[in-house]
Amino acid sequence: MRKFFPVLFLLLSLQTAALGKEKTCTIQSPDGRLELTVTCGERIVYNVRTENERVVSSDGVALELADGRTWGLSSHVKRVQHYLLDEQVPAPFYKRSQVADRCNGLLVEFREGFALEFRLYDDGMAYRFLSRTDDEVTLRGERAPFLFPEGSTAVVPYVRDTPQQHEGLPFGEQFMQSFENTYTETSLSAMDSTRLAFLPLLVRTPGGERVCITDADLESYPGMFLRRAAADRLEGVFAPCPRRIVAGGYDRMQGVVEEYEPYIARIAARQTLPWRAMALVRNDAELAQTDLVWRLASPCRLDDISWIEPGKAAWEWWNGWGLYGVDFEAGINQRTYEYYIDFAAANGLRYVVMDDGWSAGHHRPFETAGDIDLPALVAYGAERGVGLILWIGYLPFAGQMEELCAHYSKMGIRGFKVDFMDRDDQLLTDFVYEAARTAARYGLLLDLHGIYKPTGVQRTYPNVINFEGVHGLEQVKWSPVEVDQVTYDVTMPFIRMMAGPVDYTQGAMRNAVRENFRPVNGEPMSQGTRCRQLAQYVVFDAPLSMLCDAPSQYEREEECLRFIAGVPTVWDQTRVLEGEVGHCIVTARRSGEVWYVGGMTGWKARTVHLDLSFLPEGTYDVELFRDGANARRIARDYRREVLTLDASEGLDVELAPGGGFAARIVKH
Repeated sequence: MRKFFPVLFLLLSLQTAALGKEKTCTIQSPDGRLELTVTCGERIVYNVRTENERVVSSDGVALELADGRTWGLSSHVKRVQHYLLDEQVPAPFYKRSQVADRCNGLLVEFREGFALEFRLYDDGMAYRFLSRTDDEVTLRGERAPFLFPEGSTAVVPYVRDTPQQHEGLPFGEQFMQSFENTYTETSLSAMDSTRLAFLPLLVRTPGGERVCITDADLESYPGMFLRRAAADRLEGVFAPCPRRIVAGGYDRMQGVVEEYEPYIARIAARQTLPWRAMALVRNDAELAQTDLVWRLASPCRLDDISWIEPGKAAWEWWNGWGLYGVDFEAGINQRTYEYYIDFAAANGLRYVVMDDGWSAGHHRPFETAGDIDLPALVAYGAERGVGLILWIGYLPFAGQMEELCAHYSKMGIRGFKVDFMDRDDQLLTDFVYEAARTAARYGLLLDLHGIYKPTGVQRTYPNVINFEGVHGLEQVKWSPVEVDQVTYDVTMPFIRMMAGPVDYTQGAMRNAVRENFRPVNGEPMSQGTRCRQLAQYVVFDAPLSMLCDAPSQYEREEECLRFIAGVPTVWDQTRVLEGEVGHCIVTARRSGEVWYVGGMTGWKARTVHLDLSFLPEGTYDVELFRDGANARRIARDYRREVLTLDASEGLDVELAPGGGFAARIVKH
């Protein structure tokens, strides 16, 4: 694999002659569209603008130290460095095989023992603090304000209500939560100031800019929430570091914080803090294909990644072990799991995920349930080329991580799906990296469930192969009918997926139009059409992707199963052909010489013109799944067509309300 190394240009290195004198630095994005101005004086302020508009600014970023000092107030510039990054970085297990990392950067060193680094890309801006001291530093807080033009609007994922109570701690009851919710569209000035929002969060300016805010390279530091502090002002909020944690939550598998420290983090000597990252683009489609978080993440720390295998998994929990037409009673037993393994092997699926119930108890993870012979299942799967991934709760895993990884790696288990973390304070983000390192030593994958959004650890430790932090398909099992999963599906790819992959767990074969949908835990259905489910395998990023429904359902749907099973989970190229937040998305992806296209709409029917001009010249065979003539009433209705088209031709595809389409395209 060829690697292109960055070229770093030191354009300016200056010593300030007079301490306390205000210094202003300006850089532009490589394409010249964006301009960043940083002013260092009494405060450190930045301003990002285009030719026509101030897009986002800050009236003072700072770190508040426990000893009373503040890095960022009346700080004295020591040296400034301008630089350019320009490299092509190999990107295994991602939505493209290489990522272009090109930006103009600014590194400002301060005499008080810290530095600030800024990067300006064509599609975004990021900044971070760096400690330059040789001592550990305790941080009482961080000031991270974001100011927007008057009249801006926002698409907000609010924190859900939680049972936690922390009297006297602002927002304390909101720090423990699942990072799952639908979006609320609102004017920025009307955003609920009593509720935190988790990241990413999207702001639209009156001039048409999109600003999507998130964390990147979040290591040994709390994640950032946002609150509205004034009409057009958002401020970062950070969970304090836990002082006392007890077992609680679902079957005492969660770490419930009963007391917090009066600080947010203790940072090591010369520690680099997370990036405050903002995608800055002119249209929605660019949001869905930005590489900003991946670029900002720390490079891979594993010497060997050849053992990491992305792929699809058969999964039993969503469908409730829902086999039928078999000669045994389905459930958490040997024959059921052998059937799932056989199904996976017959359809080229790489894994079976054994979810909640495989162990003798949540707190007895070294013992299996009475009807399961796990070593025998591992051997049965190995004979058929199918690996097993085990679900486990956070505290049972965290408390004996080394022993569990050693034990199950030796048995031949391929990874863990770790659930119910539900925090993002410093101790929890420390856990994520410890878990990634430990699992990697034993050749194990991690699927992090019940977790905050990805922030780049999937680049640093690629064995962390997927994340939840998404309002996935499991929600339709129990959510009221008023919960609008269809609109969420065409909103999330532009916002949550900007941060990284999603463990959404699509693939339902029971499908319902709006008026027919209802939550059914035992035999769940999806909102929207069958073709929408097929499209999600193309539209959603997920190196480990689930088939959520039962083999018995898929075996009655041979055409759909064959398509789903054949869609890759990592890609050489990704292009978002069309997109509008909350309304529609059309995504094209290439693996080798084969292209896939997936498209979805909201509850409004639409006709999508599939323009094939992105393909090289020539004639192509197109396998197309589109909504059937009666999909408006019967959501499982679809048509499969095989067409031969020239790349210069287009194709109109009609999408039913809540509909979608999916296509496989190969050279004729």
